[in-house]
Amino acid sequence: MLHIDGSYHEGGGQIVRTALGLSTLLQKPFSVDRIRLGRPQPGLKNQHLHCILALKELCNAEAIGAKVGSTTLEYIPHKIAAKNVTIDIGTAGSITLLMQALWLPLIFGNNKTKKTITVIGGTDTEWAMPANYLNEIFVPQLQKYAEINVKLEKRGYYPKGGGKMTFTIKPKFSLETIKDAPQIMLMEQGKLLQIKGVSHASTDLEATQVAERQAQAAETILKRFNCPVQIAKEYQQTLSTGSGITVWAIFANNKGEVDTLNPVKLGADCLGEKGVRAEVVGTNAAERLVAEIQSKAACDSHLADNLLPFMALTGGRLRTSKVTDHATTNMYTIEKFLPARFSIEGNVISCLKYDEEKI
Repeated sequence: MLHIDGSYHEGGGQIVRTALGLSTLLQKPFSVDRIRLGRPQPGLKNQHLHCILALKELCNAEAIGAKVGSTTLEYIPHKIAAKNVTIDIGTAGSITLLMQALWLPLIFGNNKTKKTITVIGGTDTEWAMPANYLNEIFVPQLQKYAEINVKLEKRGYYPKGGGKMTFTIKPKFSLETIKDAPQIMLMEQGKLLQIKGVSHASTDLEATQVAERQAQAAETILKRFNCPVQIAKEYQQTLSTGSGITVWAIFANNKGEVDTLNPVKLGADCLGEKGVRAEVVGTNAAERLVAEIQSKAACDSHLADNLLPFMALTGGRLRTSKVTDHATTNMYTIEKFLPARFSIEGNVISCLKYDEEKI
């Protein structure tokens, strides 16, 4: 059984989520200890348990130590089934973080079988990619491996959650055919075509025009790039009061087109916070996107982190704005399961194509 140090480097819950996804796909049991040891509340959180519950549904997995606060876990996957799954996290636990444990087995674990995953929880929460970022920045990179449709049915903010997202996934490759899958290649930023975004808030904030104010503040800053800027404004009835904004920049390749296999889209976001003016929220998101654009990277730092497990399987290179501690911790976990070897030169991350025979 593979052993993983859950306190390695950044030492966050990403280690557990990445390990669960790879273990299920590769059918390699693992144990992990010292889970989130350096955190104020060490051990597994509720969203980790729901990752495991979802995988139990998908592959009848066995898990020892799967309880809130546990700093150790043993996980044994079984054959991945072709079935639809519904998971209710029960809190504002992040839907997008839960999906980090499911993407690999869903996309490569059962060739050409369409599956629908419905998750209820938080759609826009701290320390996790927002729903719009996932759909507009991350998922377009995965479309070369599967037909993926993401439906944001309802937003869920902290603390009550209650948001709902549905993911329909039809794979194009399996683990056996992954040698034929295209690589991730994100090296040149290209020409900036346009900037888009979504500014959202709960309906109880509509009277004070929170979504509009967030959007206006962001647009004022982003107009410096002399390209079209379009930020949609949305309100929804939600269980908890909340707001946020996600903005993204879309680039063209040397043919003047958006690359269909490896689209260059940089994203940034900011969540609303009690006591923080909507204008500050919009400004923060815009300034983060400005920094990403000015870095000349073809991949923002959060996207790079999330693409690493796919790079380990398909190979590739990317130029990111920053190689984060999250990314290097993720590399450690991935290299425990695969013969992949990442290399870092400045802000360029490279990985050779996965060779099934070397497992």
